[in-house]
Amino acid sequence: MLMIMKNKGDWSCSGAILGLLLALGLIVTVPLPASAQEAPLAAEAQQPRRVVVRFLTEGDFPPFNYLDEDGVLNGFNVDLARALCNEIGAACDIRVRPWEELLVALKRGEADAVIAGHAVTAEALRDVEFTDRYFHTPGRFAAKTEAEKVEIAPDQLYGKSIAVARGSPHEAFLKTFFRDSRVQVFETSELAREALLQGKTDYVFDDGIGLSFWINGTLSRRCCELRGGPFFEPRYFGDGIGIAVPRSDPQIRALLNSALHKVRTSGRFDEIVSRYFPHRVF
Repeated sequence: MLMIMKNKGDWSCSGAILGLLLALGLIVTVPLPASAQEAPLAAEAQQPRRVVVRFLTEGDFPPFNYLDEDGVLNGFNVDLARALCNEIGAACDIRVRPWEELLVALKRGEADAVIAGHAVTAEALRDVEFTDRYFHTPGRFAAKTEAEKVEIAPDQLYGKSIAVARGSPHEAFLKTFFRDSRVQVFETSELAREALLQGKTDYVFDDGIGLSFWINGTLSRRCCELRGGPFFEPRYFGDGIGIAVPRSDPQIRALLNSALHKVRTSGRFDEIVSRYFPHRVF
């Protein structure tokens, strides 16, 4: 399962911290070149109107898509899907399926699109197409709040100790770009973060979203803060996420890309972001 470094153990959260992600520079929307923005608009004008767009998502990935205590589907992806349908001028049919069934159902023609946090990877592209990327997650460093503030760069962290989870893309990134630092490898992200809390390392490097939940939760005891970055290198942290669409239906991809462009330029995208991440500063 690959979805924005998704690990439900690391990503469990309460309503009290959903609004903190964007305050920490975790979400970035990358502007498209003018030519890339114009192409979907032209394609949309040549296509027949859609009466309904059938979306699939999953129901257990807050704050992106989840069922609340009343069983009502909510989340950032859910509201974004509805905004896209509004721009297209179509009804929005959003249904929940287990994660492992989503792309299978899409390929079977049981949906027009899947909006559930799928990373755009070479493996996924063998089976489905994706819209333009609308969400990225970076790697981030954290340090003790009272620690000296220095630029987060390889030469500035010479000899400094950096905790990281074993076998993670973050470990590979450090061993490539921060080779003169003392990379301390722990079996899990939780243990790496605990080492920072206890003062056994100078920094921790981890998935930005999971790290932000920890920093702003009770387990960190408010010890630490994010430093430097964010780091978005696709080789290590993925090429962002998009909405999965069938290869057999180029119209829906063009319509959704056009709608994404309109939602951004109208300010609607920022409104949806602020609903779930109200302290956006990135």
